Amino acid sequence: MTVIKCISPVDGSVYAEREAMPLAVAQAAVARAKKAQKAWAKRPLEERIQLVLKGVARVNEMADEIVPEIAWQMGRPVRYGGEFKGFNERSNYVAEIAGSSLAPIVIEESDRFERRIEREPHGVVFVIAPWNYPYMTAINTIAPALMAGNTVIIKHAAQTLLVGERLVRAFNEAGVPEDVFQNVFLDHDTTSALIAANSFDFINFTGSVEGGRSIERAAAGTFTPVGLELGGKDPGYVMEDADLDAAVDTLMDGATYNSGQCCCGIERIYVNEKLYDAFVEKSVAWVSNYKLGNPLDPETTLGPMAHKRFAATVRSQIADAVSRGAKALVDPKLFPADDGGAYVAPQILVDVDHSMEFMKEETFGPAVGIMKVKSDEEALALMNDCKYGLTVSLWTKDSERAARIARDLETGTVFQNRADYLDPALCWTGVKETGRGGSLSVIGFHNLTRPKSYHFRKA
Repeated sequence: MTVIKCISPVDGSVYAEREAMPLAVAQAAVARAKKAQKAWAKRPLEERIQLVLKGVARVNEMADEIVPEIAWQMGRPVRYGGEFKGFNERSNYVAEIAGSSLAPIVIEESDRFERRIEREPHGVVFVIAPWNYPYMTAINTIAPALMAGNTVIIKHAAQTLLVGERLVRAFNEAGVPEDVFQNVFLDHDTTSALIAANSFDFINFTGSVEGGRSIERAAAGTFTPVGLELGGKDPGYVMEDADLDAAVDTLMDGATYNSGQCCCGIERIYVNEKLYDAFVEKSVAWVSNYKLGNPLDPETTLGPMAHKRFAATVRSQIADAVSRGAKALVDPKLFPADDGGAYVAPQILVDVDHSMEFMKEETFGPAVGIMKVKSDEEALALMNDCKYGLTVSLWTKDSERAARIARDLETGTVFQNRADYLDPALCWTGVKETGRGGSLSVIGFHNLTRPKSYHFRKA
């Protein structure tokens, strides 16, 4: 028997544990989902939408339990109140566009011919969700998948073990049938066995690059469509005409919020030489104002990282960069709660370059490197010098200039004068080792359905 455990970063204790399902039990869950799917898809679209929104509302009603639960599981401070703003924004938006996104494309409707393309649900959608934003990332797929007529099985990360269980409970209590939305606790071997057996009709995975490779290996030969959001090393570029204070505020927040554990968090910044010194000085002051501590304390503004092994990666990258000539600017004495374990002080490094792992590999922690550049061409080359591509943040008052640079950027999303935000009206997608596919927007609905063409000759 395999027991899946959530080790709390708050104090290193076992916060929750669940027995992993034996393969036969997991197969039975999949069979129930398959059996339930046709009837669910035949329900009117508006009925499915309203049931999903009732599930979302039920999750909101659990806020008093969810917020401290998340702090215990992955360390986000309770003062930030959970993920409900983004969770609701995304759910409400996909509900608004579901009808138009899933509507038939009518080519001809005449006395002689009826020609159209309709969207059909894939069937059973398997969501493998991450721990860093466990509700928001999961709802990106759950809400549109259910609205489109799929059934959903969710497997959440061990670090946020209770989230899938709570989501399913909320949606079931709201009226979504139990077999239509199910939570499973699986070990890696059982997960791979289910995927290899062609158990699912679509798989969405958010997590590490190696995790994505494991999913693809398991799915090889099954022709199961897979959506992957994997690693990131998102850059910011501050041009000489940027609003300096706004750039510092947004980019430092993007680099350190949630202890830097954001899919589209800012991990490297390139600043025009004319603003470089001022930007660095203001950034150090901004970051130094954090209060690192117990996430259950309302005064805490920066909690622990989700696990001490994640924190070890951050410290290792910083130490390696410093050994190669980088300079750490944030005084660690400002953060006495840094215990060498899961609690990590924020850090800014300068005198960095792309020979350092810190500037090339995903850090996923509250640390960022800042480099001086002389031109757009130099900044563009550095931003593209990366195996990942999720988002880029450009800071300039000149939108035409931003657009010129954006066209040559190897990334999924380009921001101007903002960062670290997921707009549900736009497709959330990545390139290179960040993954493939896309969620939310009309394209998200299209990825969660398949086209069927109708060509009727009436006479």
